Order: sequence, then C-alpha cells, then structure tokens
Amino acid sequence: MATLLLGAVGTAIAGPVGGALGALAGRSLDGALFGGDKRNGPRLTELAVSTSSYGVPIPRQFGRVRVPGTVIWATDLQESTEPSGGKGRPDVTQYSYTVSLAVALSSRPIRDVGRIWADGNLLRGAAGDLKATGTMRVHRGLGDQQADPLIASAQGAACPAFRDCAYVVFEDLDLTGFGNRIPALSFEVFADEGPVTFAALAEGSGWLAGPDILQGLAGLTLDAPDQAAVLETIDALYPLTLDETGATVRVTLEDAYVTDPVDLPEATVERDADFGAQSGMASEREPSEAIAVAIRYYDSGREYQPGLQWPSAMGTGRTARPVEIPAVLSAQDAFRLANTASARARRRTDRMRYRMAAIDPSLRPGRSVRVPGHPGVWRVTTAEWLEDGTELVLERAGEHRASSDGGATGEPALARDRLPSPTIFLAFEAPAHEENQAGRRIYAAAASTGPNWSGAQILSRRGDSFVPIGATGRRQAVIGHLAEPLAPSPALLLERNAQLDVGLVNPDHILETTDMEGLARGANRLMIGGEVVQFLRADHTGAAQWRLAGLLRGRAGTEPAAMAGHATGTFIVLLDDSLIPLEANAVLAGDPPVLAAIGSADDSPVMAELTNPGNSITPLVPVHARIERRTDGLLQASWTRRARGALVWHSEIEVPLGEESETYRVGIGDVSRPDLEFRVSLSAFTLSTDINAAHAGKPLWVRQVGTAAQSDPLLLTIL
Repeated sequence: MATLLLGAVGTAIAGPVGGALGALAGRSLDGALFGGDKRNGPRLTELAVSTSSYGVPIPRQFGRVRVPGTVIWATDLQESTEPSGGKGRPDVTQYSYTVSLAVALSSRPIRDVGRIWADGNLLRGAAGDLKATGTMRVHRGLGDQQADPLIASAQGAACPAFRDCAYVVFEDLDLTGFGNRIPALSFEVFADEGPVTFAALAEGSGWLAGPDILQGLAGLTLDAPDQAAVLETIDALYPLTLDETGATVRVTLEDAYVTDPVDLPEATVERDADFGAQSGMASEREPSEAIAVAIRYYDSGREYQPGLQWPSAMGTGRTARPVEIPAVLSAQDAFRLANTASARARRRTDRMRYRMAAIDPSLRPGRSVRVPGHPGVWRVTTAEWLEDGTELVLERAGEHRASSDGGATGEPALARDRLPSPTIFLAFEAPAHEENQAGRRIYAAAASTGPNWSGAQILSRRGDSFVPIGATGRRQAVIGHLAEPLAPSPALLLERNAQLDVGLVNPDHILETTDMEGLARGANRLMIGGEVVQFLRADHTGAAQWRLAGLLRGRAGTEPAAMAGHATGTFIVLLDDSLIPLEANAVLAGDPPVLAAIGSADDSPVMAELTNPGNSITPLVPVHARIERRTDGLLQASWTRRARGALVWHSEIEVPLGEESETYRVGIGDVSRPDLEFRVSLSAFTLSTDINAAHAGKPLWVRQVGTAAQSDPLLLTIL
C-alpha cells in the first residue's frame, strides 16, 4: 500500500523520477510492517538535549510536544562574586554565573511554551513560573515577528528576526543550581489549538489533504527533509490512501476513504498471461509469524518520556516489530493503535491479482470492491489499464475495532512542580555581640512561606527610587511572630518556668532545644522586637507553632526592651548565619532607611523599614548603682560601665570602654527635660546637700554618652 501511495505522489509531484523515489520510500514502509530490509525511519530522540550544531534541521511541531531545541544565540557566562564569612569562619568569595541565550523550537508558528526541564528538573512550571532567577520571552514564529531586543542590542542592525521560527530567549538566567553551566534543556511546546488534523500536517506540501482528525494523536514532531518522509511517518500509524485525478493528488486517511464496495465482473482467462492462466486471478499469503506491531512513542502521561506498547493476544511463536514514531500519545491510545496496526498488518497478508475485460475508471487505488467467489471486502492497491482490460492488485480490507482497555502508564517519577513562594523580608539593627566591633550591625532576614524559593534581590531607597545593594541567596532565615504577648522581665536570671508561643512563617522551619552550655555559647538567640532572648526548650505544638521555655531575657544589653515587654504579633528572627549583613552606608542613605526585596514570585517589592536603628552603636545602660550618704550630708553616687559587645563579665579586669572617651550625663528629674544636668568623666558623682534638699522626691539618673548615641538611663536613687 505504501509503495503504491508514495510512488503515485512522487509521480504527480516530480514525474517519473519522483515516482521511483516515492516507490522506494513506500517499499521501506512495507518492509517495516511485513519484514524486509533494515531501514532508518522516524525515531524517538529521548536522549537528545539542546544543541547548537550547524546544519541541524529545526523540526515542525504539531499539537503539544516536548522538544530539546537548538541554541541559536548565546552570550558568554557573566560572573558575579559574593563575599561570605564571619566570626570564627574564614572569608570566602562565592562565584556565580548567569547567561543569556536563545533556543529555536519550531520551524512553524506555535501558540505558547509550557513547562521547561533543565537537567531533568523543572526550570519553568505549568503556571509559567521560573524556578531560577532570570527572565524569559517567547517568540511564536510569526511571519511579522520583530527581533528580540536583547539580541538586537548585541548584534545591532545585523540582528535577524528569525521569522517563521519559534524560539525563546533567556535573559540573565542564573546557573547556580546547575553547577554554573548551561543545563540540558527541553521544552513543552503548544503548537495548535485542538486535535491534530491531517490538513495541518499537509501545510505547504503541494498535495491536498482532507480535514481528518488523527484520533488520539496529541502531538507530533516532524523533521523529515521531504514530503515523502512525512507521509511515511504518518502512514506508520494512520494508513493513508490517495485519490489521483489528473495532476491533483488528494491524500486522505485510509479509514476515512468512504465508498460503497463495487462488485467486480468475472475474471478474464488468458492462456499466455503471466498469472491466472486458468482462472484470471492469483492469490498469495505472506507468512504471519512476525506480523505484530509494537509502538514506541512519547507518553503524554509521563512528561513525554518514551513509552512502548505491545499488541494484545499476539499468540505463540509470534514476535512484534517496534515502530518508532515521534508522536505524543496516551498509553491507552498507543495500545489501541498497536492492536489496530497489528490487525491491519495481518489482514494485508492476503493479496490477490485480478484480471478483467472491463475498463472502469472508478476503480482507482483505495476503492473497495467485492470479488466473485471470494468473501469479504477487498481494496484496490494497483490498477493498470491494458489494451484488452484491466489488471488489479487487491488486498483484503476490513474494519478492526481495537479495544483501548489497556496500556497503563505505570508509576513515573515526575519532576516536582511547585509554585514559587513569596518573600518575607525584615531589616533590623542588632546589638553589637563582639568587643570593639567597628561599624553598625545591620542585617536583612529573608524567608518564604514554602521551600520553593530561589532568593531575592535587595534594594535600598534613594529618594524616589531604589538601587540594588545585594542578594539574599537561597538560604532562608527563621522568621516568625509572637502568638501571645510576652510580659516584661527584669532580665536578671534564667527564668526556667517562663515560656512564649511563636508562629513561624514557614512550617518547614524548626527550632531546637539546647542546654546550659549551649546558652553560654550563644545558642538559640532570638531577636524579639528590640530584645535578644535565649531559650532552652523548643516544643512543636502544631503546623508552624512552637512553644519556647526556659528564657534568658535582655541579652546583649537589651534589658530596657525586656522591661517593656512585647505585644502579640511582634516579629521574631533567629540570630544565626542565615542573616545577610548589609553595608551601613548603603542602607542609611535613605531617610528614613527603607529596604525592599523582590523574588521570582513577588508581584511587587516587599518593603521593610529598618527597625531598631542605632542599636549597635548605642552604649549599654550602666549597672551596679551604689549610693552612699556621707556624714557631711553629701550624697555619693557611683556605677559600673558596660561596653558594647563585652557580653562576658571578667571580674579580674576592668570592663573595656568601647567609646572614644568616657563621658556620662547625670540628671535630676525627667530624662527628656531634666531639672539639672551634669557631665562627668568618671563613673562616680557627688551631689551637694543643698541640691539634694531642693529636689527631694525626684529621680537621680545617669546615662553613658557614646561616640554616636547615649545609653538608656540608669536610675541611681530617688532624692
């Protein structure tokens, strides 16, 4: 059948030479079904990845398919550096790379691009979300499409628009998740609306095609160099027939060629004929041991991975020859087509040559006929007009209703497609935690409500605009809020029975229990508003809820915040290596300082005003107030200074100053508007009897004056 079909098409299009070539292609197809010479026909390319080789054809895509694509333009890798390190850790410079590239997908227009796989994992989800930072643009391959702006900026006036070629452009694609190299890419392409039709496959072929729908065919990739190869690919699963009238060849599906069977006249006997000398006909039957067709295809239920379906009830001693077709099918449709193709192959083993005296122009290839003395319906495959009649080559025809109850997809390991999570962002200034720290300790804390988060860019406000100052990286900080109020505390001793309830923004994050030695090493430090709190025990109470107990309040000199307590909803953040240190000058350029973060799932920047500004440069409240009323009526006050970052108390040495000079403000009355104020350079002060008597009942306090700020007041006594 294929020999006749392709030979006729070749003759109609390119004359006798074309007919010979077409017949050769048809014999190749017949060999695939009935056995014969080895051939290299349409193949699945499950191992193919995106390439950039010259001379590689860009296939035409139909329906929905998964294709590797061809890289048609790319930039060099762009390198960026990010320093990391800190106390007790070496300074390390991390290198990351981005690339911009264009990948051709189809040589005919497409509707859109769906999911994208990189090294087998999803780079772009079904919702259109990129799992890595960067941007992507789809050019549909229309005849009037314009050049991509990125390629045009690099190529200038010589930039091609790649019209009639569908392609995608990645701009600044982050390669961190791919070992800083361009990954192997494959793309889900949506080429057409609705089912694939035979007419769509015949676009630009020069032959006519009916509007038949290729049942069960979800997609097809055609990279055949000529139309004969295209027809061969289709005929493998959907047998074709033709109707030739003059120079016009109409190709249709064999099953769709509807005609009433014609009753043939009696056969003509010719004694000197090369066949049927006694009866005018000759029959032949080919061996059927290997006439079963297994279909190798792309499984639509397994992310287009290759699948293989065998026909049912093959029988003993019968083997199946796989037919590869770059088509997207469901397992059930592939199973049905395998059974149909196998039944058709077995039916075609019955062939007949028939000679009759009449010349009937309607007996063209594809016509259904009845043969006298032979039951059933036969189909004309060859019709040759001779001087004294017509010789026909017939094959048995019939309809095979194959069941689709079978062909399971199995349990494929599919790439996880999770939507990116939005960014949660905080910016705060923390107390100095090391002695003699220079500069301000400003941090950003970034997290997300889920695990699928690729980080965010950090920006700082400059007037009416924002400028980038860094990036968060992929590691998430542990961020949450108080689920219940936290009562005030004098922050003197470990409060073993005290507890607080918190809710974390990400239910996958955890808090851990420690011991007293861990507390001494600085473990489990939470920033709650302006207070640093350590906790001993952490109990998971459900979802993202935790109960923390055994509290050490007012750490790092934050006793004033502990004395104030905290309301429900106050932010918390775990102080660990997940925090992002920020350059103070970049943050403080705005007034007030406002930062923003934006990630791949954020429709707009997530704003965060700097909280606790000045926390790391504010002197700590002096301690150990001592009052002595001398016999001469004078009042002697003294105190002990503390230094920023000096969190360990050494009794054998003096507390370091930590400021440019030692200065204190001693005041009487309201701190904001004192009645009297004195400046001293020693941690002691003597008040005269007259002043003491004149301000009886009013508070006497002291504040340390630092290089950039003043401490909170220490109440010395009530006069």
